[in-house]
Amino acid sequence: MTSTPEVSRRTLINLAGATALAGAVLPATAAHAAEPISVSADGITLLAEPGGGILVRDRTDRIRLSHFMIKDTVLGQQRTFGGTPSLVTLPDGTPAIQVDYTMSASAKAVKVRGVFTVSARRAHLRWEVSGSATLTPSGFMFARTVLAPSSAERYVPVTRWTRDVRGGVPYEVNDGVLYQETWADTQAHFRLAKTTPGFTNPTWIHAPGDAGNVTEAELVLGAMRPGAANAIAASTPLGVDAWSDQPFGLYGSAAPLTLNAQVVNGGGEAREVKLTWWARDFDGREVGCGDLTRTLAPGAVWDESFTVPGAPQGIVFTEVKAVAGADEAFARTNLATLRPHTYQAEGRFGIANYTWMLVPGKEEVAGLLRKLGVKSVRIAYDGAPGIPPAELDALGITHNVQLGGVIFNGTAEQIAAWADGRAATAKASGARYFEVGNELNQPWMSGEKAALYVRDGLKPIHDRLRGSGIKIMNCGLGGMDYKWTANFHAAGGWDLIDAFAFHPGRGNFTPDYAPPPEEWEQGSNGTYWNFLGALRKARQTLDAYGGDKELWLTEAYACTRPNRWWNDTHRQAAENVLLTLALALSEGVDGVQWYQPHDSTIHHPQEADPANPEYHFGLMNRDTSAKPALLAYATATRTLERATFNRWLVFADPDIKGLLFDTPDGPVSILWTRKDGYHLNAGHGADDFHPHPEAWVDHWPTKTYLTLRTTGPTVREVDCVGQERSIHATGRKVRVKLDGAPRVYHGLVPDPERKAR
Repeated sequence: MTSTPEVSRRTLINLAGATALAGAVLPATAAHAAEPISVSADGITLLAEPGGGILVRDRTDRIRLSHFMIKDTVLGQQRTFGGTPSLVTLPDGTPAIQVDYTMSASAKAVKVRGVFTVSARRAHLRWEVSGSATLTPSGFMFARTVLAPSSAERYVPVTRWTRDVRGGVPYEVNDGVLYQETWADTQAHFRLAKTTPGFTNPTWIHAPGDAGNVTEAELVLGAMRPGAANAIAASTPLGVDAWSDQPFGLYGSAAPLTLNAQVVNGGGEAREVKLTWWARDFDGREVGCGDLTRTLAPGAVWDESFTVPGAPQGIVFTEVKAVAGADEAFARTNLATLRPHTYQAEGRFGIANYTWMLVPGKEEVAGLLRKLGVKSVRIAYDGAPGIPPAELDALGITHNVQLGGVIFNGTAEQIAAWADGRAATAKASGARYFEVGNELNQPWMSGEKAALYVRDGLKPIHDRLRGSGIKIMNCGLGGMDYKWTANFHAAGGWDLIDAFAFHPGRGNFTPDYAPPPEEWEQGSNGTYWNFLGALRKARQTLDAYGGDKELWLTEAYACTRPNRWWNDTHRQAAENVLLTLALALSEGVDGVQWYQPHDSTIHHPQEADPANPEYHFGLMNRDTSAKPALLAYATATRTLERATFNRWLVFADPDIKGLLFDTPDGPVSILWTRKDGYHLNAGHGADDFHPHPEAWVDHWPTKTYLTLRTTGPTVREVDCVGQERSIHATGRKVRVKLDGAPRVYHGLVPDPERKAR
């Protein structure tokens, strides 16, 4: 049923010569002057107050819209002071409240007019500014007062799932931004095409105007998910959201998994909507599916929940799709199960830049860090975003500080002030390590500014932290830049550090790809960005320069930017997380900090950014549901936390690879092959686009079978996401199937006659 706005005022309005924002307006019908000015539709009423304010109501008063603020290069910021409301009829017959605002005497030439209309559960808010040639619409704002909310306002970037017409995996794109207001019984969402949340405060919402100096926003009332509110606000025919009530979509071992779905009709007519859903595990098995049909009124919301059986450990990929006629919308999320595990006090695995991403909340993130075996974080100090140092201490998680801002060629006073402040922060934080700067070796392999860095950055910090107990790291290098490191050593920097830090970035190569440094190619897609070759060069450098320095990887990566040949698929990323951490221990790394917990960027948290590789480094998706990589991180920490590297395993077939670790529970082997080479997505074309297969698709065509001796009647095989299976031995031998994916084996007998590579 289509909702028709109602008009509740019949007083005569004199509109001679006036022009509404959407064109000429018609006067409303005359009635008794005492009646209030209002417009209503299903679930929402706008009531004009005598001073020009707009009261938003459903069953009770919810929000008051009062003033508008302009920005002008000559007049500066100027706000309205009240206004005159009137009831008008737009050219399409829609009744509207119009407010002609009053400006201050200094800005009396500026005209601000608002026009406000309603439809089902939704108000359209529009302000037009004129009368000045020096307006700056990017600075426009409107004032709102939320009446008796139960929670603080929340900024919510909204995304929409889409597919590339060329194929590959779907991904999210930005679809507007919301400010969510909450009461005990309902919610409201202000929707804008764009805003800067840092400019918004308890009085004003930043609402930039367009080139015509017009600001438009939508306000949706009703208890619904942000995605549903956004669909109604944007008049999107259909909106779909999919989520889990469990933080990170992460459940206990073998627990049933719940997939929640919400469908909304964002159009103006009732429609019959078909909802379909499916769930697949890491091996591609369909573990749940179904379809339902329902007729939805305009603005109506449809909630459903589906249950999927959970494995002892594993991941389930889900999709919910809504179809009505030619219109379609879909959404995805992941559900996962994780076995319980008691970690030991010590550990070498940590998290790098997480501090700005406490989503859904600090307690949930803290609990996740402990479940994953995170033993260190790269950045923590009082006043920084994230979990404070004292709370990390209580969790048994050590913490470092990484701070930059080195003032190259600064005055003595500038450098001293910078170093005093940074050193004081590090001391107050209780940090174990201070990493002085970040990736200051740009341009890569140029060797530039190494000596300046030692003089103006590292030495001032070293002098101030002497005797503090805080260990010093160089700025984590981007790649293993041995030219910069040589200049750094020559300038005396090596004697000032306790630990050498670098970031072994990796492109479309398996982590065990190790070209010799003299063959490294530069450029954004160059072989300079390899993992094991860089790590071995770092170890060689430490051995050559001496001083018993620690080796830290303060950023390690598995970027899942969709449908790009240079970056990992979600399945490749999981395999590469496990192998990366195992290889790190094989080269005696003292600490590895993974970059980063979930897909986002510091400057645009929770927004989608599909083309930006920096956005896609998370162990979780933007919605914080687990990627396969998250389970792989847990598999690695649980397998390797007490492990000591023994040696590389050598086989008659040189394409079969293996690492042997000693643990208190017996030897652990990690085996894989390179029959299909070291290059991932090798069949890519000339451009960046390369359609990625879905995460449940096995991408290794060549299988190799190998017979090995066992210590007992069975061998336990664990894949990268922690799925286990028992292989029964015959005559104390088992036959294993290997490919390019690393797998962990408990219960194999290493051949003592094999020599290390």
